[in-house]
Amino acid sequence: MKFEPSFGLKNRHIQTLYASFFRKFKPLAFESEIFELSDGDFIEAYWYKHKKHTPSTPIIILFHGLTGSYASPYIQGTVRALNKAGYSCVVMHFRGCSGKENRKARSYHSGDTQDAQEFIHSLHIRYPNAALGGVGYSLGANMLLKYLGQTQEKSLLKAAVAVSAPMLLDVCATQMQKGFSRFYQKILLKDLQKSLLKKYDKHPMQQLIGLKKEDVKKLKTFWLFDEAYTAKINNFASAKEYYKKSSAMGYLKEIQTPTLIIHAKDDPFMTPEVIPNKSDISKSITLQILENGGHVGFISGTLLHPKYWLDKRVTTFFQEHIHI
Repeated sequence: MKFEPSFGLKNRHIQTLYASFFRKFKPLAFESEIFELSDGDFIEAYWYKHKKHTPSTPIIILFHGLTGSYASPYIQGTVRALNKAGYSCVVMHFRGCSGKENRKARSYHSGDTQDAQEFIHSLHIRYPNAALGGVGYSLGANMLLKYLGQTQEKSLLKAAVAVSAPMLLDVCATQMQKGFSRFYQKILLKDLQKSLLKKYDKHPMQQLIGLKKEDVKKLKTFWLFDEAYTAKINNFASAKEYYKKSSAMGYLKEIQTPTLIIHAKDDPFMTPEVIPNKSDISKSITLQILENGGHVGFISGTLLHPKYWLDKRVTTFFQEHIHI
């Protein structure tokens, strides 16, 4: 399925930002589920079941990006497209991303597959006759690929799609300090800092990570934030170790689930260095590397009449591998 951005939408930043500013939806009537985790924390899952849902209706699990949620335009668009095609959907929010603060001092990170593994296993137990699929975006895509590589033939997903995955986290964190990419870093870090500051009200954060509350806003790059908080609270020696152990690139050869990786060469969040070669991947992976598309963009049509190619491409891949 070919992607062609039209004139006016080819710029990588327009591709990246267009949907956030201009794609509007009537809110979907999601059903909320609190899912208890084995360590005493919880995540919130948002369900949107097909109107003819049965115990054997296939379920697609959606994993959002950094600071994303059910409200993210790419999530809303994909859920609509998948539901129209006959699938039931559930958005698995990472810890603290649904609007409810999680209980623990730690939240989530790019390589944290444990919560997803618990949730996927729960769905398999609850819906033994339903095929499960997974689609991840950005951070969620990196996490999903790592999960697939870790579980190999034991993966409970029948098919998966990874969109704009930062498969080499150190490369991406460095890229976000350059040029216009600093704009995206500033927006994302503002949300991360806000979430971390709230934790100081409930947890002894200065004791846990050795950082004073007033110094949180000084963490102006991903390298600094992940060194000060993400790595320490998750028992990594440093941001460098966190990036190395959490990056999906090293897990791609182990994936045995039919998986589509969609990636744009002009993604402003990363460099072409993160794009895997055929020697980096297993035979179960299909690479769809596009010249344009930005970060989780892939919008065709025109500025006034955009077409969201990504929603269709994700849906057609699942239709090929998970039949209704």
